[in-house]
Amino acid sequence: MVLLDGVHLVADALAAGIPIRSAAVAIEDAVGSVNEALRVLLGRLNDASVDLVDAPAPVMAALSPVPSPSAIVALAERPRHAIDEVFAGPAPLVVIAVGVQDPGNLGAIIRVAEAGGATGVVATGASAGPFGWKALRGSMGSALRLPVLDDVSPEQAIAEARRRGCRVLATSPRGGTPVFDAVLAGPLAVLIGGEGQGLPGALLDLADARVTIPMQAPVESLNAAVTAALIVYEARRQRAASPNREPGTTS
Repeated sequence: MVLLDGVHLVADALAAGIPIRSAAVAIEDAVGSVNEALRVLLGRLNDASVDLVDAPAPVMAALSPVPSPSAIVALAERPRHAIDEVFAGPAPLVVIAVGVQDPGNLGAIIRVAEAGGATGVVATGASAGPFGWKALRGSMGSALRLPVLDDVSPEQAIAEARRRGCRVLATSPRGGTPVFDAVLAGPLAVLIGGEGQGLPGALLDLADARVTIPMQAPVESLNAAVTAALIVYEARRQRAASPNREPGTTS
């Protein structure tokens, strides 16, 4: 089960077809609500036969994990996806997050992956859980729609990528091909390292190539989600410009 905190996430789960088992609603917000979004959501939850409970402020404060309690908190089934869904289509674009321990960062990676047209995300190594409440809030609902896996090792993810014809790129703060010179069209899996330590050397060695984001000194590294955003959107740009471009070509 996953905890959905707030109107936005609960509505996104309903839209994604994720079964919601129960929901608690703040009494003062549920009765004669002037919040149109909440009023509409309550109607949809009723139509879906979700068990709704009116909760007083102290109960909502205990249920909601944020400092200012949300108007609604729900329990829903955890999204489940097969690895074939992550690597879907003739030219999959998969982000493999390795050791991204901050759940907000991981959620942001999932959000930018969906926004940039990636086919899926693998959260592996010592990464935070992608379906914890902080990661779900960070993804703003993207983790409820985009195929996300968190039950394979980095080595298994790389092996699966290769089995499906993907090139594997590893991000490195220095020494790699500048991202704007790298070929990112075609089937691709991108390894994104965690905060501080980046990718371990053994995984860098498993990659087909390394890619580096140019940075002005004295900056030495970027946030993992920012790194993912730059690479995913450069891949999107290249694919839109050359949809038939074969991986490994330079023009």
